Amino acid sequence: MIITFIVPPSLDGELPAERTAGCTRLVYPMPNIYELIVAAILEKDHDVRYRDFVLEEKNEKHLIRFLAEDKSDCYMLWCVNLSLDTDLKTIQHIRNYHPEARIIVMGPGVTYYTAKLLADEHIIIVRGEPELTVQEVIENISGDGNPGSIKGISFLKDGRVHHNPARELIKDLDSLPFPARHFIEKYPFTNPKLKIHPYTTVLTSRNCPYKCIYCVPSSLTFAREIEFKKEHGRKPPVSYRSVENVIEELDMLAAKGYRAVTFIDDNFITTVKRLRPVCECLKKHGFSWGCQARADAITDEVARILHDSDCGFVDLGVESFNDDILQYIKKGITSEQIYEGIERLRKYNVPVKLNILIGTSPLETKATIKETLRKARALKVSQVMFNIVAPFPGTEFYELARENGWIAGGDYKPTDVQHHSILNYPGLSSEEMEKMLFRNNVSFFLRPSFIIKNIGRFGSFTDFKIALKAIRRKLFHK
Repeated sequence: MIITFIVPPSLDGELPAERTAGCTRLVYPMPNIYELIVAAILEKDHDVRYRDFVLEEKNEKHLIRFLAEDKSDCYMLWCVNLSLDTDLKTIQHIRNYHPEARIIVMGPGVTYYTAKLLADEHIIIVRGEPELTVQEVIENISGDGNPGSIKGISFLKDGRVHHNPARELIKDLDSLPFPARHFIEKYPFTNPKLKIHPYTTVLTSRNCPYKCIYCVPSSLTFAREIEFKKEHGRKPPVSYRSVENVIEELDMLAAKGYRAVTFIDDNFITTVKRLRPVCECLKKHGFSWGCQARADAITDEVARILHDSDCGFVDLGVESFNDDILQYIKKGITSEQIYEGIERLRKYNVPVKLNILIGTSPLETKATIKETLRKARALKVSQVMFNIVAPFPGTEFYELARENGWIAGGDYKPTDVQHHSILNYPGLSSEEMEKMLFRNNVSFFLRPSFIIKNIGRFGSFTDFKIALKAIRRKLFHK
């Protein structure tokens, strides 16, 4: 069977959706290793292909021309909320040339909005974790083609949407193959915070144990959470790959010439026992690397391990320095712990990036936003990224926002959190949040000290252009 993964160009008049994080428009390209794990499973028995029309800078005409000439039996799409309209149009284009082809759609967009892309009976929606479900679906298509007993899917039959029972979470992540990165080696991936390539991403765990009411850490986590919550009413447990399995992947990446890695775990730093051997491997191969972590995970020992292994950045989800807001959003951390974590990283010269969310609570005001900016700038960290919280369906914050009438128009609509807000609090409007977001980002990224500090760190002119494009998109949405 010929199976083609498609990342279509944007067909909704906006910048392309970023499909790994899932909540923003594209700033700089990230390899979608979630779907590449699925590709690795399928290529053992099938002819698997991969086309990313975004990274190839192709448009709708190129997509149509490709589909007119293509002979695939099955097309795969990874769908997030911001890509729903584009993916629906892509399905329509596929149908124009391949009325009988199978279309399989994965990701959080269709795990929640399950029926939105079910345009015909040859489309199958894969909810939650996709790997084992997709494998079974493809085996079924090759056999009798009756999807009735496959867990974790939705499909259309006799004009009615059928939702099969949820699939259990994958118990052994080590049993999954490494992502099929050979499909994307021709595309130029880099991370402006590391400025070194060849660059890729690695995932060593799934989900986060904490209870932040607004959080959608990654598109795979979000799909996993939405599906699990339907049945259990709570977040799914965290699943980990073994340290040995992670080190095996890092050894393989080093052998293939990769020099920089970002760990895209929702929360990479958990225990020293797990962190130390991975960092020793990173140091052995000379990787430049970065990760996401909580400030309260940064002990003196952790900061020293990060420094000794040449950690290029730690991405801390701070959200606010206001303790009342932190308590409201169930962050499970205090401003004092945030300052302590940052100070430990600075002590060991580990670059810090702060993520700050505007509007996570009705306690937010113009004054608290200004105070957060003042405190963030005073810390003199490497980067600060400001976004506006969105009431994503499936989160506790969504229920609060809907019940209290904080959502403009009454209900959620896909929104790019880097630029737009659909929230209106009694004392703070969406327009005010958008203006303050823009001012905060401009005041940080266009400071002469920030420009001078970063401009000399790029490994090539290509890396510099990618970073410049990322800043332009972040600030001006174009």
